[in-house]
Amino acid sequence: MNAAWLDQIEWTADGLVPAIAQDHSSGRVLMFAWMNRESLALTVAEGYAVYWSRSRQRLWRKGEESGHRQKIIDLQLDCDGDVILLKIEQEGGIACHTGRESCFFRSFKDGDWQIGEAVLKDPKAIYR
Repeated sequence: MNAAWLDQIEWTADGLVPAIAQDHSSGRVLMFAWMNRESLALTVAEGYAVYWSRSRQRLWRKGEESGHRQKIIDLQLDCDGDVILLKIEQEGGIACHTGRESCFFRSFKDGDWQIGEAVLKDPKAIYR
């Protein structure tokens, strides 16, 4: 595949682009991560989300430990070319390392961040 499509992305100075994972059927935003050229190319080639882990400084195949992979349904680039939207099917129904459906489970209410979503599976049971 010609890699010219990767050149149309506005990468950050450190070669990354923000990536938002959204459930393709419900529209719920499940998580945010970063991608580099290699992870985005692998995502397209494999059909499953591959991110760049800034903390681990390596490629991170979503679900590599948990089994909660993200199957790509659609891949979109925003108008400025600097944000990727992955419309995905979340395998196992859990996207967050805390065992919740979404990483966005806290809402600002009454002057503080309130947890509004239950843990679906204990992370100790998910990760080895």
